Formats: sequence, C-alpha cells, structure tokens
Amino acid sequence: MLIAKMPSAANQASETWSQQRLQQALAASHAAQATWATTSFEQRALSMTRMAELLRERRDEFAAIITAEMSKLSKEARAEVEKCALNCDYYAVHAEHFLTDEAVRSDAGKSYVSYVPLGIILGVMPWNFPFWQVFRFAAPALMAGNGVVLKHASNVQRCAKAIETIFRDAGFPEHLFTHLPISASQVADAIASPHVHAVTLTGSEPAGKSVGAAAGMHLKKCVLELGGSDPFIVLADADLDLAVDQAVLSRYSNCGQSCIAAKRFILVPDIADEFVSRLKQKIATLKIGDPSDETTQIGPMARSDLRDELHLQVKESIAQGAVAVVGCTPLDRPGVFYAPSILDHVTSKMRAYHEEFFGPVAIVIRVKDEAEAARVANDTRFGLASSIWSRDFDHAEEFAHDIQAGATFINGMVKSDPRLPFGGIKASGFGRELSYHGIREFVNVKTIWMREGKSERERREGERRNAERRGDVQ
Repeated sequence: MLIAKMPSAANQASETWSQQRLQQALAASHAAQATWATTSFEQRALSMTRMAELLRERRDEFAAIITAEMSKLSKEARAEVEKCALNCDYYAVHAEHFLTDEAVRSDAGKSYVSYVPLGIILGVMPWNFPFWQVFRFAAPALMAGNGVVLKHASNVQRCAKAIETIFRDAGFPEHLFTHLPISASQVADAIASPHVHAVTLTGSEPAGKSVGAAAGMHLKKCVLELGGSDPFIVLADADLDLAVDQAVLSRYSNCGQSCIAAKRFILVPDIADEFVSRLKQKIATLKIGDPSDETTQIGPMARSDLRDELHLQVKESIAQGAVAVVGCTPLDRPGVFYAPSILDHVTSKMRAYHEEFFGPVAIVIRVKDEAEAARVANDTRFGLASSIWSRDFDHAEEFAHDIQAGATFINGMVKSDPRLPFGGIKASGFGRELSYHGIREFVNVKTIWMREGKSERERREGERRNAERRGDVQ
C-alpha cells in the first residue's frame, strides 16, 4: 500500500526534532500517562466527549487543512472529521464497559481478568485519512488509560499539529497526546525508547516490516494495518443498479486512495459485460476538478510521485494484455490528476492482478463461475476486506465464509465502523482496531487470582452492609 511509506529525509517537514528533544518529549508523555492512568473512566469520558464537540464545532476548519495538504474533496474531508467525532463519542460511552473486570470461575476463591493500560502507544500514521486514522487508534487508547505519541506522514504536518492542539483544547493533560515531528529514521529510536510500550502503524508492507521488526527487537506489542487489494465479487443474481452505484463510490472516493477501496472487480460471465458497460457510463459523468468545489467528484491525487507510480503500473499491465476501457492516463491539466479508469480482462500474468493500485483505477477480472471467483478473490497476498453482491442473502453469507479477509460486506461498500473490529490478515497486517477488540489491543490483559477467603475490602464492605441492616450507620 502506498500510504504511510517511510518517507526519505528530503520529504520531511523543514524542522525535525533532534534525538535529545525526541527523548525529552517521550519522557514527558510517560509522566503524563502515569497520572492519566489513575483517573476514572468518567473523567476520561468528559474530555473525550468535549473532543467530539470541538471536532464538530471546528469541522470546516479542519476539513480545509485536510484538503489543502492532501487534496481530499472538501465534502469528504468534512465527513472524515465528523467520523472522528463519532468515534470519540462511541468510546466515551462504551470504554468502561469494554474494560470492566471479568469474573472467571476457577479453583480460586476469587479470580477475574483485569484490563490495565500499557503506557505510551506510538502511532505511525498515513496521509490519506489524516484525521480519521489517528482518532481510530487514539480515542480507544486514551480511554483505556494510555498516552499517545504520533509520527504522522510528512505531507500532513499541519493536520498533525491541529490534532495535537484539539486534544489540549478538549482538556486532556499536557503531553498526554504529543505530535512528534521526526524523520522516518527516528521511528526505530522512538520504538526503542523505554518510554514507549507499543506501536501501531497504518501503511505499506515495507513500512510494516520495518516497524514490526523494530517492535519485535524490543519485545513490544504492535498492530499493523497494511495494504489491500479488496475483491468486489459480483454474482449472477446481483442487483446491478446497486452494485454499480456502490462500485463507483468504493473505487473512486478519495480519488481511489484508500486501503479498503474496492480494487479488483471479479465478475461472473452472466453480468460481466453489462456491469463493465454500466460502470463505464457512470464514471464518464464524474466531475473532475478543484477539491474545494462542492460539485467536484474526483479531485487530484495527493502527490505526483504516487500518480507516476500508478501510471507505470497501468502501462505495464496494458503491455501485458489488459484492456484500457476508459481513462488509464494522467489528465493534461494543472494539478496531479489521473483519469477515472477501468482496466478490463486482467489475468494473473499482469501487474494489475497481483499489486495494489492506489488510485482511481478499477481492475476487472472475468471468471468462469463462482468457484473461480472465490479462488481469484483469495489468490492474493492481501487480506484486508472484501464485498459480495447477490440477491440470495443466504448463499452470499455462506460464500462470505470462504473469502480470506478481515471483513466481508454483503451488498454494501466496505467501511470502518467503531462498532465493528477492523483489520486484515496475510500481508494486510494483524491485530484489530475499533470495537471492544481494538481497545483491548493495548492493555495488559491481567489475571487476578485469590485463594479462598474474603479480601480485606470485601470484609469491610460486608461489615458496612451488616451495620446498615442493624441501623448503626447514619
């Protein structure tokens, strides 16, 4: 995946912290977290709820920063900020329940599982959803009692600074959330610090391997959300009106720069020609232009190097036999624009079959039947998400169990939702974000075992209740 590639020093912000300043910041975060861990869920929820309020109040301000830095459509940027607020509200309400001690029957007089914060969580985050992917991990991490330090992508440093500011404005303690303007080469040093206890990364396979190796070297927990080449499987009985409409949204939103975008459109013979024809007609109507224009549907890509890499993949796939149905070329206009595109008749002999295309290009793979559709869907090193389109819900649900992915949506576009776990398998990473699974990734799942007999606290509580019954307590 092209997001969150470890950038070169030349791509870094003009001012990066020295090693000394980095270690001082991590020490300050560690101290802040030690105090934060002693606060109640109620206290944490007050700050998190205030965070949600501020995100909604300043939505347009933050959306403008997102659009300026990575060219996301203004309306998509606003929706991203609103989703961050939703996530904050969700964990403010549910975190205590997710982390409540769980009684377990055993040979003990009393035994239970307790969820204890780990400490400081380092997030290495990408540019394509510069607010959401930070809040996706930070909200549950903070509600669990952890602290957060952020190494953000080099081209969204204003977003990173704005996020740090809003945490402070919401009432979170100083240094509990810290933006680290450091180079890629300093990430390993941050992971090695005794003040950092775990790391989460959303990014490319190479970045994931690098961060995972550094975390493993120091025996620190990590969660990796990496690339995806999600299959969009259209069966013979699919509602094509629905499937094509959702295909356009899933492939071309955010200019196709999303890890969970539909990328491989796997079509059975009965509907293949009609689906491609309809998809071509739909994308021909998409308005391309200024991302700040409310009527624009396709804006520019985030960087010229990303567009160049995408076009190289397209050209080589065409040379290998793929058919360019529409687009498949950069647009001759100011800005980093790439035409909404369809590559048809893709086979396993082509780059488009095996690689993630991080931009507005739909890859069409025609299969002979459903069995081959399942085989092709799984014939990839990726395993992030997937979707199946069919009017036969029971059959589609059974089919879904055969797809190797962290999520399968039936008759719906893949999306992340605070209520549901999010993450992949195979080269798409490991670990989960969101839901109660996500908040439990960065806690010490601790067993407490007590021999038969009452604890002193239980004894005192029993005496108090007895006194109340006797009327000895006012």
